[in-house]
Amino acid sequence: MKLRERVTLGASALAVLLTLGLVLDLQLDLGMSGHRLVPSHGRVKYSDNGADPPKAAYNSFRRKFLERTNSSGSGGGGGGGTGQIVTSSSLFLQETTSHVFSTSRPSSRDQFLDLKEVLLDPGHQEVVITTFENEEPNPTIATIFKIKPKHNLTLLDRFHLGISKHELYKENDPIVPALLHDMATGKIVHVCQKEGGTQIKLVIDYANKDQALFKPMRFPREQQTLPNHFYFTDFERHTAEIATFHLDRLLGFRRAMPVTGRTLNITTEIYELADEDLLKTFFISPSNNKCFHGKCTYYCDTGHAICGNPDSLEGSFAAFLPPKEIGPRKVWRHPWRRSYHKRRKAQWEQEADYCNLVKDIPPYNEGRRLLDLMDMAVLDFLSGNMDRHHYETFRPFGNDTFPIHLDHGRGFGRPFHDELTILAPLLQCCFIRKSTLEVLLRYHTGEKRLSEAMRESMAADPVAPILWEPHLAALDRRIGLVLQAVRDCLAKGGSSSSVKDADDYLPRSIAVEPVAGSPRNNNS
Repeated sequence: MKLRERVTLGASALAVLLTLGLVLDLQLDLGMSGHRLVPSHGRVKYSDNGADPPKAAYNSFRRKFLERTNSSGSGGGGGGGTGQIVTSSSLFLQETTSHVFSTSRPSSRDQFLDLKEVLLDPGHQEVVITTFENEEPNPTIATIFKIKPKHNLTLLDRFHLGISKHELYKENDPIVPALLHDMATGKIVHVCQKEGGTQIKLVIDYANKDQALFKPMRFPREQQTLPNHFYFTDFERHTAEIATFHLDRLLGFRRAMPVTGRTLNITTEIYELADEDLLKTFFISPSNNKCFHGKCTYYCDTGHAICGNPDSLEGSFAAFLPPKEIGPRKVWRHPWRRSYHKRRKAQWEQEADYCNLVKDIPPYNEGRRLLDLMDMAVLDFLSGNMDRHHYETFRPFGNDTFPIHLDHGRGFGRPFHDELTILAPLLQCCFIRKSTLEVLLRYHTGEKRLSEAMRESMAADPVAPILWEPHLAALDRRIGLVLQAVRDCLAKGGSSSSVKDADDYLPRSIAVEPVAGSPRNNNS
């Protein structure tokens, strides 16, 4: 073959590979929908630091609360100062109980009477959206695949078959505490490292053939995110996985797999059961402790090893998702994904009217998905999790189903800092589920604060206490900020869609409540 032919053939092959890479990138861009975000030319552009577009509150909200010493450089940094963003200590002179919404900072004793009135008033359906998923068919994996439960099924098998279109498990499902107990006490027969990921995780095989994902403890609970670490290089915390499961459940989402803590003997329950690849990374430290580091992108070396103390090792155990045969999943690129670069900013950080782009793209142009992302933003803001790049849904339920809340190890790292950019979806789109708002108001103004509910929920965990007390205090503080964000959206007049157009981003069979006092169930 002549040189010219070789060059031509090589160039052709390179072009094919580049085209294939571009196609794959576009497919992953928004969950293999065949669409991507449209270019911003031809539109009025609202910059990150400029004015908000009509009926959005992102920039004004950030300006109001962010102080320079608290800024983490959300375009890249996850570190920054540890100064606390707090609400004003002074009370409002008068609670707003009319349709004029205050945009001042909320006080710690603000009862948000204006938001409570909104819950009773159908005139604000652009911002506070009533849905009726509870009245919709809610098939389970078992019914879709026509699987009849057998007597020899494990608890995890039964949990998998009970996963439904609207949630992973029912409220007060007795299988959940039983499954947590099984993971915390079951006999382990094999351990290997999970492939992929930026930090070490182990796959735990139990004697009954169930599996769990183990994230080991690295630091004590009071260790905060290192100030010079970006959000994408932050260490993962096993306590964040445990706490977020409880938080997800208390908020009424039930979209996170059950997670429990457990203390292992690093010799008898890991070293003696590990596969060959993991065994090669074990060593004895200068303190005579048994350590291992595995293989991963970050922190899998001798300087960042996981060590027993001396033989005990604490960690989180997350129940495995169902196998692909009955629970195949679809991966979606999160529209508000960060740049994961130390200098670049994502598109949503530069265009305050970014939500209008997202709402034109399937599956966000109809159905429940965009409302689910508002819920996810609330969950992530309360826990301080900036690491939300992709999410997954179960394919058997189609597009009109919930996103699974996965991978929360980088939450609960900065109790004295509130990362307001996590609320960008809520503040740029300016709408929220009515049921979510009701839960937040109940925890903020009711007899039991969220911190107390979390403390009680996590008390039975084998490695309790799970969270450092400042993290619990941060939950109560951040709920007030979410409620203030909703208040600011109401003051702005809501989303850029009219009430009539609200059906475009709700399920076709789910509509905003037409009149006050409707007999229909307003839970979501």
